[in-house]
Amino acid sequence: MQPTRIGNFTVGRIADFEGPAFDPAEFFPDFDPEIVRANADILGPRLIDPATGQLVFSFHSFLVDTGRHRILIDSCIGNDKERPSRPQWHRMRPSYIDDLARLGVGVEQVDYVMCTHLHWDHVGWNTRLVDGRWVPTFPNARYIMARGEFAHWQEVHRRGDATPHAAAFADSVLPVVASGQSLLVDDDFALEDGLWFEGAPGHTPGNVVIHAHSGGERAVFVGDVLHHPLQCIKPEWSTRACSDAALSRQTRMRLVEEYAERSTLVLPAHFPAPTAGWIRRHGDAYRFAFRE
Repeated sequence: MQPTRIGNFTVGRIADFEGPAFDPAEFFPDFDPEIVRANADILGPRLIDPATGQLVFSFHSFLVDTGRHRILIDSCIGNDKERPSRPQWHRMRPSYIDDLARLGVGVEQVDYVMCTHLHWDHVGWNTRLVDGRWVPTFPNARYIMARGEFAHWQEVHRRGDATPHAAAFADSVLPVVASGQSLLVDDDFALEDGLWFEGAPGHTPGNVVIHAHSGGERAVFVGDVLHHPLQCIKPEWSTRACSDAALSRQTRMRLVEEYAERSTLVLPAHFPAPTAGWIRRHGDAYRFAFRE
């Protein structure tokens, strides 16, 4: 994604990984291959890999420069993270910090990290490994998390669950709490810059989307409310990664209709480049129109 504008805001994208990631029949419990065949013209090789049939995903952060603050929205997979059950992303060494620098921002210049939720692929660069310890990657940033989301994963951590999400809470969330840099907020939290949370539960119990408003323009960072453009065609499809499939479906269908009605610019967490775009009505369903 080329840097884009939301009114007076500049938005860049930093990706840890982009490529074939998941088999659609495994990722979507309700998957119907006929939907892919019937929509081949809009899916194509950019969204479904022709060699493997896998969904093409991107794992990225957004960097929002409001003119007052530099704000990261989600922080990808991270470096050196122990994720043995995710071998494709286990102990990665991506060029994230160098890529951030190419956007003109050093780690010390990030003011806020806003988390849509606390899954392993959204909090990884909250910390980095230094001399065998996980330390905050962004030393001057406040890390903003929904209070309900944090409480859920704190309980998972206390139970000792052995999952990538539980591991991420330990190595990518708790260190920023210990450093005093975390800020736990309600799901209607707002920054005066023009960004605010809205509760969007289902994918996780405390999941939020992040709205942006500047210069008369509106956009929304939807995190994992939408994983793939297939979910615009079939918004009723929840994923195996959703903690509450029925609630996730309800939230997604409501928001897809709302964003289509308002022609809101949508920035999802996993759509491949060019990533940003609009949800458009198409008959009795929807399609995603990328902002090229």
